[in-house]
Amino acid sequence: MNANIVVNQRTYQLPRSPTVIVCIDGCEQEYINQAVKAGVAPFFARLAQRGTVLSADCVMPSFTNPNNLSIVTGVPPSVHGICGNFFYDPELSAEVLMNDAKYLRAPTILASAADAGMKVAVVTAKDKLRGLLGHHLRGICFSAEKADQTSLEDHGIADALHQVGLPLPSVYSADLSEFVFAAGVVLLKTQRPDLMYLSTTDYVQHKHAPGTTEANNFYAMIDGYLHKLDDLGAVIGITADHGMNAKTDALGNPNIIFLQDILDRELGVGQARVLLPITDPYVVHHGALGSYATVYGATPENISSIARVLAGLPGVEAVLDRATASARFELPPERIGDLVVLGDRLTVIGTSAAKHDLSGLTVPLRSHGGLSEQRVPLLFNRVLRQRGAARLRNFDVFDLALNHAQ
Repeated sequence: MNANIVVNQRTYQLPRSPTVIVCIDGCEQEYINQAVKAGVAPFFARLAQRGTVLSADCVMPSFTNPNNLSIVTGVPPSVHGICGNFFYDPELSAEVLMNDAKYLRAPTILASAADAGMKVAVVTAKDKLRGLLGHHLRGICFSAEKADQTSLEDHGIADALHQVGLPLPSVYSADLSEFVFAAGVVLLKTQRPDLMYLSTTDYVQHKHAPGTTEANNFYAMIDGYLHKLDDLGAVIGITADHGMNAKTDALGNPNIIFLQDILDRELGVGQARVLLPITDPYVVHHGALGSYATVYGATPENISSIARVLAGLPGVEAVLDRATASARFELPPERIGDLVVLGDRLTVIGTSAAKHDLSGLTVPLRSHGGLSEQRVPLLFNRVLRQRGAARLRNFDVFDLALNHAQ
């Protein structure tokens, strides 16, 4: 068995101890800080003394799919191809979900480790990521959302729900993330995988700010399971796919720019198509509203007119053309629009007001997607021999855990 594998031109040492990589969806760093301050997160608190506490940048857009795939491939979206939850497929002339593995252009560290003889397990909260994370993986891979539907043939594990011993959680609940962690502990006890990836959901972070009772309770739950994984001898690397911010005015009302309505009014209907890559099947908690959008012009000539209209809007942080955005954010240019639009820290972007159902927003809107949600934690329960490059990325977590923390 080779001691190393090379994946997407990066070399990884195969784990000598069980290694668990955790992606806490929507984990703005302040959530952990406040939970530690409240005294409910002793595992996180101890990392400063017996582990390593760093910060890193997630990839842009700061959404779930691009970042989870960057984490498990070790490279940016320009290499693996997943640049949103949703995109416009010119071959189909349609807006489609980018959760099909046919859109993935790079192998994963997980599948490569399994091919090298390692026992690998993946547990994700929502089933939308399972196909991408488990692409070509010979091992265990299932979602908490559909833990009652697992089979040995399709998921590498039969009856995961019974084995974990918890009720099937609602997809809109903190319980969905807890199931992920509980499954990780059960797998480490019973299957003893060499490498495991756990990916949660940001339902709590969309609804509750750092330091609130609900947020602190959620991070206390995470802290307890991480402690169990640590006690079982795992090397643990923790990061996030993106941060989270309030997107409201001083009265708690959503700050939304409905770009399609504005462009239709200013330039005429049919002159521009606004697409929101945050869109996925689970929109109740954010209404498909984030701080990143792409815009397609009807003709090459009107792109500059669209850019001028957008650049003058309050709440817009930046308007970038395709070449600039793909170079700055390491995105596949053919899978983004003619323009990329970023909302500022307090602003989200919509298409048309009539197309967004905000009835599920029972608390002030919190969301992500922009540069203001790019900074995320990068934590380890081991002291690293080396901390890597000057600019750390969340997708360095496998490199640091496997090459510098074993």
